[in-house]
Amino acid sequence: MQKSLHIDPNKCTGCLQCEMACSYENYGVFNISRSRIKVFNFEEAGRKVPYTCTQCAEAWCLHACPVEAIKIDAATGAKVVHEATCVGCKVCTIACPFGTVNYVAETGKVQKCDLCGGDPACATACPTGAISYIDADWTGLDKMRQWAAKTDTQPRAS
Repeated sequence: MQKSLHIDPNKCTGCLQCEMACSYENYGVFNISRSRIKVFNFEEAGRKVPYTCTQCAEAWCLHACPVEAIKIDAATGAKVVHEATCVGCKVCTIACPFGTVNYVAETGKVQKCDLCGGDPACATACPTGAISYIDADWTGLDKMRQWAAKTDTQPRAS
């Protein structure tokens, strides 16, 4: 069974523990600018919402990469950037409709969530349970895929 991150914005307090855990897991430093997950602040609504790569089935980033630096991890299903192959062209950042593939100036490569090899640090660190790592069937991923697959063949009301 494939698992995916589930985010419940109603539980997010904006503590940034997910960002800190991610940067530490991937770079060994507590630096939210190095995080692969970001907490977006909807100030007018008074809400914080974590967001990161959704590991979408279409994987526009993977298909756009001219050097095939993004591969699917067989164990987790995550689309993983292989830094040794990445040339830093940023085509994947343009291809991602969600803006979750980011260029890192220090390395000249891109980064995105890789689900921490199946044990996402962000989910482990979240004190309120706003981020969890659960069976993909329970995240609504299939519903999102069905919606995205619909073609625009329905007549529109005038």
